Amino acid sequence: MDSMGPRQAAPGRAESPEERADRRWNELLQEVRVVQTGVQILFGFLLTVVFTPRFATLPPGGKTFYVVTVLLGAATTGTLIAPVTFHRFLTGRRLKPETVVWASRLALAGIVLLLATVTSALLLILRIAMDNAAVPWVVAGLVAWFLFSWFALPAWARHRHSAAGRPSEG
Repeated sequence: MDSMGPRQAAPGRAESPEERADRRWNELLQEVRVVQTGVQILFGFLLTVVFTPRFATLPPGGKTFYVVTVLLGAATTGTLIAPVTFHRFLTGRRLKPETVVWASRLALAGIVLLLATVTSALLLILRIAMDNAAVPWVVAGLVAWFLFSWFALPAWARHRHSAAGRPSEG
């Protein structure tokens, strides 16, 4: 089961399954709030670009790239808002642990979409700002950093600590 699936409470934590689901939901909500702020700022910026004088000078390929970037931003925004609506639809149905699992999956999907949105936005902006062959390499380096810090490092830490016999806190 994934990282938000039902498990026994970690040693040292005396909480019922309902209390654990409530705690995990609150933690997830705080995480989503942090990432949503950045996504909203990025998406708002992307929406204004079309109204700038420079937009009209973009070649058709640049405009297509812009549209793809805006669509990725919209998908990211929608996916990161989805945990809240998911919770709202299931509130009172005694499905909090399941809601936390699904909301966690939606949040992770939103983070993956955020990576795609940021990558696309960087390519779009840096191609105009730098206008040279280094742009794909610069963006690839940043994407590698995001992949490392957002996914590889947490996965390594999780593996290292679970391999050492420590139970996962979740």
